[in-house]
Amino acid sequence: MKQALLFLAALICFLTACHTPRQSTAVSKKVVANPAELNGAWQLNYIGGAKIAFEELYPGKKPQIVFDVTGSRISGNTGCNNFSGPVTIEGSKISFSQSLALTKMFCPDEGEMVFLETLKKVNLWAVTDTSTLNLIMGDIAMMRFTKLK
Repeated sequence: MKQALLFLAALICFLTACHTPRQSTAVSKKVVANPAELNGAWQLNYIGGAKIAFEELYPGKKPQIVFDVTGSRISGNTGCNNFSGPVTIEGSKISFSQSLALTKMFCPDEGEMVFLETLKKVNLWAVTDTSTLNLIMGDIAMMRFTKLK
């Protein structure tokens, strides 16, 4: 009898653990994407996959990106150099040009390289609560921006 009760308790613990929600950087996919939500300036506040803390990657200036959806263009700052170039937006899909125009200032830290490499990897976008832009690779938010006013 004791073994049956012990087995039942272990089974209940196992089944309960299987249904425990986990935190993740996954972003729920939007059913309808309105590219006009992207228009304007956004400041980076999170970047995934970096081996260095965000504050160390961008100690002086956080990267910004400005969308002109009508003109299919982006511009901004990597935290060091200015950039501009084309962007392709189709619904919730997004792709950035592999050859963005960049100014050529010397950047002593790795932040610019991490920003540009991560930008190339993203393939989806989602705006949540009208002020947070997630740039997504698969279902993982790789970059998170806050809308600038």
